[in-house]
Amino acid sequence: MDPVTLTLGALGLSGAAVGGTRDPELSARWRTWLVAAPLVLGPLLLGGRAGGAVLAAGLGAVAAVEFARLAGLPRADAAALALRVVAVPGVVLVRPALLGLLLPVLAVGAALPALLAGDTGTGGRRAAYGAFGTVWIGGGLAGLAALDPAVAVAVCLAVAFADVGAWCGGRLLGRRGPGARPLSPLSPAKTWGGVAGAVLGAGAVLLALGRPSAALLVAVVAGSVLGDLLESMLKREAGRKDAGAWLPGFGGLLDRIDSLLVALPLAVLLTGAA
Repeated sequence: MDPVTLTLGALGLSGAAVGGTRDPELSARWRTWLVAAPLVLGPLLLGGRAGGAVLAAGLGAVAAVEFARLAGLPRADAAALALRVVAVPGVVLVRPALLGLLLPVLAVGAALPALLAGDTGTGGRRAAYGAFGTVWIGGGLAGLAALDPAVAVAVCLAVAFADVGAWCGGRLLGRRGPGARPLSPLSPAKTWGGVAGAVLGAGAVLLALGRPSAALLVAVVAGSVLGDLLESMLKREAGRKDAGAWLPGFGGLLDRIDSLLVALPLAVLLTGAA
């Protein structure tokens, strides 16, 4: 099955299901997916790796600003982080072999705003958060330019279905018994039942797309679990429920792509795309 047909079919079926629940949050999420699907898949399907690089730069710029707010970084650090994140996919597109050198250099360069300001009070914290944001967001989204476009599309769709599967699995299997055990105190609602649902959701999509790959399945499921927990940790430290408030049903962009930021680089690593 081609990804467009799969996406349209999923949106149609989920729209009917959501309409039957009359749940306003689920309705908001469905409307967001309706708008986001062509914005994410379009550049990859029509523009190939170049489209993936443009998409990564756009997503990265917004995510970097949201991350900087979570981390409490000054405006100078936020702007510098956004510039670093936007630069990574472009370099990967032109010279992918440089990524291994580029990320450490940019991570160390995250200390520049604090160094130039002579910040001896919070300079280390600013540098650490800046370096982490560069690798997490910039390095994560670089997978959109590094992977074969068809594989990148498969990962994006599988992550989306893994999230839905995790939600369904949590409700069906995560209420009692072994499936109810939480993965981490960071997010008690995330259970092993949800992981089982994520495996089924991601596996079904990869199979439907003709890519029944164990490597991609591991990348997607691990990304869905670890990415969500990682952002939960950051939000709890910041004392915030969401990274933003502009994306209906989700909060911010970072809340929506946290799984991709781990799944994409894992897919590059496990499939040998690098």
